[in-house]
Amino acid sequence: MSSGNSLYLVTGGSGFLGSNLVKALVDRGERVRVFDNNFRGSRAKLGAYIERVEFVEGDVRDRGAVERVVKGVEVLCHLAFINGTRYFYEMPREVLDVGVKGTMNFLESAIDGGVRDFIYASSSEVYQTPPVCPTPETVPMSIPDPLNPRYSYGGGKLIGEILCFNYGRGRFRRTVVFRPHNVYGPDMGFEHVIPEFIVRMRKALDAANTKELVFPIQGGGEETRAFCEIRDFTEGLMMVIDQGLDQNVYNIGNDHEISIRELAMLIARKMGCEVRLESGPLMAGGTPRRCPDITKLRALGYRPQLDLQTGLDASIEWYSRWAARSEK
Repeated sequence: MSSGNSLYLVTGGSGFLGSNLVKALVDRGERVRVFDNNFRGSRAKLGAYIERVEFVEGDVRDRGAVERVVKGVEVLCHLAFINGTRYFYEMPREVLDVGVKGTMNFLESAIDGGVRDFIYASSSEVYQTPPVCPTPETVPMSIPDPLNPRYSYGGGKLIGEILCFNYGRGRFRRTVVFRPHNVYGPDMGFEHVIPEFIVRMRKALDAANTKELVFPIQGGGEETRAFCEIRDFTEGLMMVIDQGLDQNVYNIGNDHEISIRELAMLIARKMGCEVRLESGPLMAGGTPRRCPDITKLRALGYRPQLDLQTGLDASIEWYSRWAARSEK
């Protein structure tokens, strides 16, 4: 549902999720403004689309910059955050500073600037270890251990949801929250399990004279996730932006669960090798299972098209090329 005249602002628009959203909006003829400081993203992720958007470089913690970039915006999609598990442990203060202060700045500036719709990117980490799987949007949000820096991310997202719904009530036409669940795809970064597995396997294959590899993993590999390819995710996000109801939360993901052990074996088969998995220590703060209930999103017409068997091909190709270049 294209408005044709609305101006969309995508914060974090040079990141993985954001850049794919920007491209989808541009492809259907929307006017798009992007705001990012390129900490984890880059203009390169937008490719030729950089010429078709208004790109503003800035920090979400800079209130003046935020007020300026919000001017004239009808739909604000706030995706800016510091993602990547390594950063949760290494720089939790900055994760919270960007997450909470940035969200406050955009909410207050959006209210003052007359923004119509506020769309907020949350995370499955807001409920960390869910009491039920597949997990609906209604489960209680929780942070099991405030002393663990990992929860700087989930805690920041949890605070963000509360801020959005309470600041947005009666001030925006719609306040809508979406929770991505284990989205993957080409050029997503390296702090995630799928790119890590692909790169490690590719480098090990290139260095070895055998197709049989010893492959260390965290834990025993029994932990499960439900992975969603970026093209399916972006389609779901566009539905949320267009059709999501005010004061509602929507899971976006795939509801097919797979263990980390099975994931490693699948990637190995697709890369033409065999692996003997070697269990290792599991980082504190992980969750045994994660799989979204996507009933609400299905009601908007969402039907994920790419199962893991098919969806992995593009990621394996991209990260294999990257690994080959990095060794030269």
